[in-house]
Amino acid sequence: MEHLGRHALVTGGGTGIGLDIARALAAAGAEVTITGRNLQRLQEVAAGTPRLHPLQMNVDDEASVRDGIAAAAAARGPVAICVANAGIAEAAPFHKETLAHWRQIMVTNLDGVFLTLQAALATLGREDWGRFVAISSIAGLKGLKGGSAYTASKHGVIGLIHALSEEYMGGRVTFNAVCPGYVETPIVDRNAVEIAARQGITEAEARAYLARGNRHKTLLQTDEVTGAVMWLCSEAARSVNGQSIQIAGGQVT
Repeated sequence: MEHLGRHALVTGGGTGIGLDIARALAAAGAEVTITGRNLQRLQEVAAGTPRLHPLQMNVDDEASVRDGIAAAAAARGPVAICVANAGIAEAAPFHKETLAHWRQIMVTNLDGVFLTLQAALATLGREDWGRFVAISSIAGLKGLKGGSAYTASKHGVIGLIHALSEEYMGGRVTFNAVCPGYVETPIVDRNAVEIAARQGITEAEARAYLARGNRHKTLLQTDEVTGAVMWLCSEAARSVNGQSIQIAGGQVT
């Protein structure tokens, strides 16, 4: 098992993409700290998997992130693999966008990634091995209609990854982003309900509408994102750094 004994941390690890990644890392031998706001949910998904370790943490709160990651590192060692996955996807037409909503998207999707990566990196020594992956979105590569705040936040995540890959060039830590399209997760489920109610269509029609946002017009499955992350976290990807990996059924840009 390639990651036997290494400590991995996955934010938003209780559901969807984050949970799938966490389980794959645990199966590969890593001791995986999974974080989220809902401790009960984390405990439920960790039950029966000894290598999954729940940690209640809110990426919107600096003290929660810094204290939480420090505690995880004290318990399981330096964070060699960090997957900054936690985020929210909420749309709003630009003319109705409020500053409060804009700031909430930014504090979760961008500030949360900044805090997570910085706190995790602080647990590593100068010569330590590391794989840092941020889950961005195709909205980090192109504009998303009706989602100005979300688009800006995900562009920011990619910019941060580009900067870090340059700043730490030559070391043993790599920084990359994964940019999925629409994935079959609870977020898509919630969005489909909202779209159906707003447009007066069925949920099945709303899901088909979302699927058309992917180039092959099919919703992605979580294992497709997980596969890319696992490769980026492997020794085979040691020369892959500062990249934005598109997973959307075709070329996005």
